[in-house]
Amino acid sequence: MKALFIGGTGTISMAITKKLLAEGHEVYLLNRGNRNADLQGNVHFLNVDVNDEKAVLEKIDGLQFDVVAEFIAFVPSQLERDYRLFKGRTKQFIFISSASAYQKPVGNYVISEKTPLANPYWEYSRNKIACEDYLYKLYRDEQFPITIVRPSHTYDERSVPLGVHGDKGSFQVIKRIQEGKPVIIHGDGTSLWTLTHNSDFAKGFVGLMGNIHAIGEAIQIMSDESVTWNQIYECIAQSLGVELKAVYAPSTYLSKHSNYDFTGSLIGDKANSVVFDCSKLKALVPDFVATKRVDQGIKETVDYVLSHPECQIEDKEFDAWCDKICKELGE
Repeated sequence: MKALFIGGTGTISMAITKKLLAEGHEVYLLNRGNRNADLQGNVHFLNVDVNDEKAVLEKIDGLQFDVVAEFIAFVPSQLERDYRLFKGRTKQFIFISSASAYQKPVGNYVISEKTPLANPYWEYSRNKIACEDYLYKLYRDEQFPITIVRPSHTYDERSVPLGVHGDKGSFQVIKRIQEGKPVIIHGDGTSLWTLTHNSDFAKGFVGLMGNIHAIGEAIQIMSDESVTWNQIYECIAQSLGVELKAVYAPSTYLSKHSNYDFTGSLIGDKANSVVFDCSKLKALVPDFVATKRVDQGIKETVDYVLSHPECQIEDKEFDAWCDKICKELGE
């Protein structure tokens, strides 16, 4: 298979790229080259800004692809650019959307591809919906061979999955837990959530690549395992070998008392209890199974972060905000 990835080295896409290379496929990466040194195999680096259409056209001149996958588009104008660049150059165009685009508040806690798309709380999600609408129109009117993929909360070895964190990532929360300081959990911690390790996501994604039955379809890829937020944070504390000191706060309270976008990321996403029906994915990719259990994946991630100083990015502003919120809540 000959594939071009726009991006290709992010949280979701790196595992896919590595899996394809390990299987002997030919991969082209169109990106700025920030993590390309981590890759080996039949890989071609097109180090260019995708927004520079003239430069991209020069790089892909004469090339045809079985799959082009877009990992870093967030608004329709970026897909309009992609259509200009790759129309007639690929047999399949895969767009990474988001499960956060599903209806909020949820009408049914079991989410499938038939669940309506509507999220009034998060602009990110509304933009993803607009992107999907644009691509479906291209499919209907121009027969552009699209596949839409909707991931939920996918993580890798570099960042522990959390509900409440600052702009600099998850390390500051790990540090607070490690130091015995209280950490904030939205709601009462009992709502259900789904975490998917990127190695599992890659299995489903690769199974959709070159799959004729995936053309014109939207498919969600995630684990079948659902856990509570309390369990997620307990797994982190257990991995650190310390006791968890949790402070619970309503999502609406956190949204009103911070400069962080908790209206979108919590009320529009993580505050909702969701379980995903992955039967459509399994029909298209019969051998798909997610095997990285949440406690195992979190333990591996915590160990990786603690052994890699470049992942230990402190966030003093977020730390101070946590102290302030805990004090206001009487903790």
